[in-house]
Amino acid sequence: MKFTAGLSAALLAGSVSAHTIMTNLVVDGTTYPVSFAVRTPSYDGPITNVNSNDIVCNGGPNPTMSSNDIIQVKAGSTIQGTWRHTLTSALGDVIDASHKGPVMAYLKKVSDARTDSGVGGGWFKITEDGFDGSTWAVDKLISNRGLQSIKIPSCIANGQYLLRTEIIALHGAGQSNGAQFYMECAQIEITGGSGSGNPSTVSLPGAYSSNDPGILLDIYWPPVTSYQIPGPRPFTC
Repeated sequence: MKFTAGLSAALLAGSVSAHTIMTNLVVDGTTYPVSFAVRTPSYDGPITNVNSNDIVCNGGPNPTMSSNDIIQVKAGSTIQGTWRHTLTSALGDVIDASHKGPVMAYLKKVSDARTDSGVGGGWFKITEDGFDGSTWAVDKLISNRGLQSIKIPSCIANGQYLLRTEIIALHGAGQSNGAQFYMECAQIEITGGSGSGNPSTVSLPGAYSSNDPGILLDIYWPPVTSYQIPGPRPFTC
């Protein structure tokens, strides 16, 4: 019990400096400016209610800035989302290492990526990384200086999409609503896709439940040996 209490106190003490934002995209060798075509918040805190509309593209306690920009992305390419502690943090200042958890990315085809809220159906997951028995996806993200690699499926239809990047921090997930969700939505237009793929989709909110085994769990005791990533499995062509 003393160990658990001490660990909890240490995690709470570091929580103020532990938050994160996906600030910008790197596409085809071009590093776009912070907030270019990304709906970034001014505050880097988490969302904890999976049933709130804020779980989609952030918002609520972290009001996001709109953007009139859309980034062209080639189907089949691998792009990167850049995670930083704040909008002004240096590259490599990502998130506190205590915030273990999975890293994911979703897409939703929309008519206008600049105005669509993202709330509702149409989302499909395209990448995910969780826990391999020794290393969490967040550990890898920190080692990669905050750069999240995202492979865009080659078989999806051309058009405008919302790209939703996400981290779930599990250091407090042993209690209800203790998991911390960090997500941002980027506005992209995909070109060169074959259109032959037909991904099954989920709704946000709706894809997660507060008691999912990958959302409500104690990762410290007993020590986690395997992990079930929340949400649907990634779509592949």
